[in-house]
Amino acid sequence: MSTETVDPRFVDIDSWTSSYAVSAMVEGQMAAIAAVAGQTEAIAATTDAAAKRLYNGNRIIYAGAGTSGRIAVQDGVELTPTYNWPPERLGFLLAGGMKALATSVEGAEDDVEAAYKEVKALKIDAQDVVIGVAASGRTPYTRAVIRAAREAGALTIGIANNLKAPLLEEAEYPIVAATGSEPVAGSTRMKAGTAQKAILNTLSTAIMLKLGLVCRGLMVNMRVSNAKLRQRAHDIIGRLAKVDEEKATCALIEAHDDIRKAVLIAMNLSADQADQLLIDHRGNLRQAMEAF
Repeated sequence: MSTETVDPRFVDIDSWTSSYAVSAMVEGQMAAIAAVAGQTEAIAATTDAAAKRLYNGNRIIYAGAGTSGRIAVQDGVELTPTYNWPPERLGFLLAGGMKALATSVEGAEDDVEAAYKEVKALKIDAQDVVIGVAASGRTPYTRAVIRAAREAGALTIGIANNLKAPLLEEAEYPIVAATGSEPVAGSTRMKAGTAQKAILNTLSTAIMLKLGLVCRGLMVNMRVSNAKLRQRAHDIIGRLAKVDEEKATCALIEAHDDIRKAVLIAMNLSADQADQLLIDHRGNLRQAMEAF
């Protein structure tokens, strides 16, 4: 596995000056992002397939172990505040359980039996999208989740950092960023982790775009949970509906903090008309606005 090999360039990194070591590690991060660039088409195809599955209220489920699992969970939990993605439409399968977010659970990544049990307990089926992340692409727990999920009919996505990794063969939609050896051998929270985060950021955001939860580059389905986000919501409504802040504020109140609905209300639709237009266009605000 290239992610585990020792790179001769870095064998003396512990004796370098801090400036030189940091510079080398930053270059490694840039190389990790470059490795993702070659996966554009794979990510796009995965986006289209996942969005099609998710149109009908289905779940996104993230799976992984160790660093890869923590990065996967981070991507998933951010979907709710950013896109108001319902928590009941999210699932997490982390080797060792959610306590493994903060502490290492020895042997958990090798527990295939636990993976199968957890897939069954989560009642994963053909309506779900399951994303498995593993730097090596060999982690037994993550591979078992993907195998079990695929057997249940779910759409499966495998993200790895080694070419020809078993996870990539077992998932229906493989994405690989071959980041190679790390400045600190085997420390895949570095280059591999950066590439994984970039892939997940891009994939999940592209899915949200495809599902119509963004309009003209704005987060029109975010949760209005604090003063900063309330002001942002007013700005979004004002920009899209071309109204002043007072009207945007009133529309958001009438829409009970639903930004998409508030935009349509600010465009002089009634609350009921706004609801129906959004239903007709499956929540896609751009389409609703164009139809009005």
